[in-house]
Amino acid sequence: MERIRVNLEKTRNDSYGIYVGHGILDHLRLIHRIQDYVDRYVIITDSVVNPLYGKTVKDKLQEAALPVDIIEIQAGEPSKSIGTVLDVVKKLMNLKASRKSFLIALGGGVVGDLTGFVASIFKRSIPYVQIATSLVAQVDSSVGGKTGIDLAEGKNLLGTFYQPKAVFIDLSFLKTLSDRDFKNGLAEIIKYGIISDEEMFELLEQEKDAIFNRQPALMKTLVERSCKIKANIVEADEQEGGLRRILNFGHTLGHAVEAASDYRLSHGEAVAIGTVAAARISHILGYLDDQSCKRIVHVIKQYGLPARIPAGFSTKEILAFMASDKKAVGAKLHFVLIKKIGDPFVTDEVPPDIITDVIEELRT
Repeated sequence: MERIRVNLEKTRNDSYGIYVGHGILDHLRLIHRIQDYVDRYVIITDSVVNPLYGKTVKDKLQEAALPVDIIEIQAGEPSKSIGTVLDVVKKLMNLKASRKSFLIALGGGVVGDLTGFVASIFKRSIPYVQIATSLVAQVDSSVGGKTGIDLAEGKNLLGTFYQPKAVFIDLSFLKTLSDRDFKNGLAEIIKYGIISDEEMFELLEQEKDAIFNRQPALMKTLVERSCKIKANIVEADEQEGGLRRILNFGHTLGHAVEAASDYRLSHGEAVAIGTVAAARISHILGYLDDQSCKRIVHVIKQYGLPARIPAGFSTKEILAFMASDKKAVGAKLHFVLIKKIGDPFVTDEVPPDIITDVIEELRT
């Protein structure tokens, strides 16, 4: 029997830069150097970000004397759908986009996830970059190449691993974020402190007022440290075969609550609830001491994030969404738990009655 090997280990280099700072938009000419040949740029943005920054980015890109177009989607999680994907693809076809075209994701997590997904499948993949405008996108979703859209059965059930060519994080965008959107990003920063950086967690405990005031140097520190944590984890485990799963701390229950709310709860709010649940499960199972558990719950509350499941949610419905989670294997749910702040681990051995009890506890 003849054996023919298909060796793909070094066929491509998916390395890229994450550019963090104030006034990054003034340096968008860097995009022109990323790809050897581009026939047009297409900015994909949403109905909130486009009026604020769409023209600015378009004008910067037109310095390359190439066609630049904007496709606007409706802002909000419901746009992460197959219907929106098909609509964007049709618009790309009408613009005569080719395999040499280049997508620019200008927005938060929804725009980034959707644009990355479209880039990964349009004409069998075209390049894209992320210009992250929300704090969630700046510290989490823009880095790592996870793309995806939602189905009725759950969040991010269709998607790919497809890395951007670069990520641009302009901290000036934080000035125009609503308080709710800003808190959403803080939920992810809290997560990074819990799973990897106790010093940053302590900074969150101590600097609430300065963080709420979006003090520039402090926000730069928090964003950079979060990006470095995620980048190091993604480098070690790009496609979530092992280590990268710790980034899902708070997300197993969080995604289920988010879906059960029909996305009326934001991602950060749902993750905050999931973070409290993961801390409680860790404590109930004897891994996490009581004081550390209380510190986590306190930080969630001090930043105005929900620590309980709002009224009107059904335990049965939440459990059903958890069962359909993409991280579930067979009938077993994988949870990220912690032994102490900065020491996470993944397990599929959380007894179902403990999960139910914690959901009931957080609903009361």
